[in-house]
Amino acid sequence: MPDTQLANANTPPALVSAAMGAFDMLREYFEGAIMVDADARIVWLDGRYRRLLKLDDDYDPVGRPVEDVLPHSQLRRVVKTGRPSLLDIMQFDDRQFVVCRIPLKDEAGAVKAAIGFVFYDNVDYLAPILKKVEQLQKQLSRAQAALTRERQTKYSLASFVGASEVVQELKSQIRRFALRDGPTLLLGETGTGKELLAHAIHQASDRAEGPFVAVNMAAIPEALLESEFFGVMPGAYTGAEKKPRPGKFELAHGGTLFLDEIGDMPLSIQAKFLRVLQEGEIEALGSNAVKKVDVRIIAATSQDLEQLMAERRFRSDLYYRIAVLTVNVPPLRERRGDIGVICERLLETIPRAEDMADWVIRDDAVALLRRHDWPGNVRELRNTLERAAAIAPTEVLSSEIIARAMPRSPSHPPASGIDPSDLADTRARAEREAIIEAIGRAGGNKSDAARLLGISRSQFYEKLKRYDLS
Repeated sequence: MPDTQLANANTPPALVSAAMGAFDMLREYFEGAIMVDADARIVWLDGRYRRLLKLDDDYDPVGRPVEDVLPHSQLRRVVKTGRPSLLDIMQFDDRQFVVCRIPLKDEAGAVKAAIGFVFYDNVDYLAPILKKVEQLQKQLSRAQAALTRERQTKYSLASFVGASEVVQELKSQIRRFALRDGPTLLLGETGTGKELLAHAIHQASDRAEGPFVAVNMAAIPEALLESEFFGVMPGAYTGAEKKPRPGKFELAHGGTLFLDEIGDMPLSIQAKFLRVLQEGEIEALGSNAVKKVDVRIIAATSQDLEQLMAERRFRSDLYYRIAVLTVNVPPLRERRGDIGVICERLLETIPRAEDMADWVIRDDAVALLRRHDWPGNVRELRNTLERAAAIAPTEVLSSEIIARAMPRSPSHPPASGIDPSDLADTRARAEREAIIEAIGRAGGNKSDAARLLGISRSQFYEKLKRYDLS
């Protein structure tokens, strides 16, 4: 079989001559070449390429679609688009060829053919690039795996600890609601475990295999809410990314979107949000295309939504849309009998010294904890246990240790022991104690603590730094 094989096709002779000349010039750098016409049919195949492909001597590829010989060839795309592919890796059976593909155009610029050159023995030249691509692929896989884990539930219903009657009734209600697919509203004070229950509902539902996307409404600036929820198209505004960015609705498609502190949702977006719930459609910022989404909404708030509606700060039609299934999460003071088992579970997560055994909390310490009202609920209880663990000389938490770690209440102000002659010192210590008390009452939530003290967040953080409470 000759080194070149040429068919009488519609490819202009001048183009064929030019291609052959280019091949002859670069012959020593390539292992073979192939040419196709404007319909991606083979018009010429170099003999070395034939041997590389191990074609039978009596097999005539001329006139056949290029995919008959090279299933993964991209020459058809080159003749259709007129764009070259200067460096690519093409799979052939169990081998990989490094290839270059170039369109051939006439004087008017119309694509009449395309030629492909193949490296074979020189794949090693690309080893650094291939290694870099492999590393990037591994990094991408790890990032995707981490993102998938983030969008999966972290808690089950078993994570909500308690054996009291009120908790048993709550869990029974959660199991029933999980089997439904309607919007769910979780009502309860801060620190009661509303997000944990949202995870549990998703995990026990038919959407458990889908994503779980959580959004804290109070943490997103109002100007960014629309793009965060509905996504952004390239060029939607000055500084927008050059590729589309999906919103939370699209990320939660097929799963659950959890809206924490929905009472903080600004009126400016409530109407758009309501439309998505009614129509099941979103429109990205800067786009005219409507996209269908299938998302279950679970909302939570520690605020009185009915009061917000009366003040015209929350739309009543949105409220009735999200409050199809309503769950009231009881505060800790209404299930004081659970405090003992809750403490045991929380202490399992609190670090201890290597030479210490597991934390042990005495019955008298638990009895002391049960006498507190816990305005910050379980979150405040955890903070108290962490303080107790920090000052405890051993793994045993006695009532004396717990008393020192307990948040102060207005009815039981701390004994100051301060020298009244030093006004500056007296004022500083009183301010420090007030901050500690506010943090305890707010269950560790710094924004709530700042509101309790009647100061701005910036002032609050400055005082935390000043008194080494950060």
